[in-house]
Amino acid sequence: MKTLTFEQLENWRPERPAYGVVGSPISHSLSPVMQQAALDHLGIPADYVAFDIPVERLPAALGLMERAGVAGVNLTIPHKVEVMKLLSSASDEASKIGACNTLLLREGQRIGHNTDARGFSKAIQDVFHINLRDLRIMVVGCGGAGRSIAFQCAKEKCERLVLVNRTVEKAVALKNEVSFFLHSDKLLGPSDRLRAIALDSPLLQQEVGQMDMIVNATSSGLKPGDSPPLSPELIQPHHLVYDIIYRPAITPLLAAAADAGARTANGLSMLLHQGALAFEIWHGKSAPLDIMRAALEKHA
Repeated sequence: MKTLTFEQLENWRPERPAYGVVGSPISHSLSPVMQQAALDHLGIPADYVAFDIPVERLPAALGLMERAGVAGVNLTIPHKVEVMKLLSSASDEASKIGACNTLLLREGQRIGHNTDARGFSKAIQDVFHINLRDLRIMVVGCGGAGRSIAFQCAKEKCERLVLVNRTVEKAVALKNEVSFFLHSDKLLGPSDRLRAIALDSPLLQQEVGQMDMIVNATSSGLKPGDSPPLSPELIQPHHLVYDIIYRPAITPLLAAAADAGARTANGLSMLLHQGALAFEIWHGKSAPLDIMRAALEKHA
């Protein structure tokens, strides 16, 4: 995988049209192998590279990418929310969610899209063979990925949605943003279907027990020695546990969930589906999903 730092980007001039993924850290990303496989399969003469860019360098880095002729990028931790203020325009989905993971660079314009939300929904159908609307879901983490997932769950009118964050104010703010999706006579009201609590709340144990699916949308588990975002004893056999992290393939949360007898999946499926949607935005043609999936599975 070709990886460029900010310093290297300053003097970089690609020989072919280029696309890439921007994050920090970025060494774990499998986006390059997936996207390059798709480009090569369809005979598109372009390269997909990784850019290791700290958040404070993102504005300057995007300028350098435009100067180098980069045509589009994916954005991952910690850039999905920060990039919103650097866009020329954004899709309705990205604007409503307040997070962008796919950027189209064209004729001096930075057009932001969000494929995480729909990618997550497709991933859950793919790995658990169930629709979000049939689930009571707890989302842990209300950053860029968590926002996308929460919006999609609410948009598809899941049975119940509980948002958990270390700082409860962030969870409450997100709750207020997605609440209009869940107005319904199905239960007593949206407050019964939607809740925001702190990670250290005494209500957490009660809420977890009532959930069908737990989603880790934090970065906890990405680094060696990380603790699971939830206490392992809270996980029960009836739970579906989805961790958006895919490297390592078995995070502390997934290991604990497997020990508890729960069904588990890591974020490889979400990476695949959001990446396929991004590919279609950039290239205007259907993504070769099977080719992308095979590339991911080979390198996972």
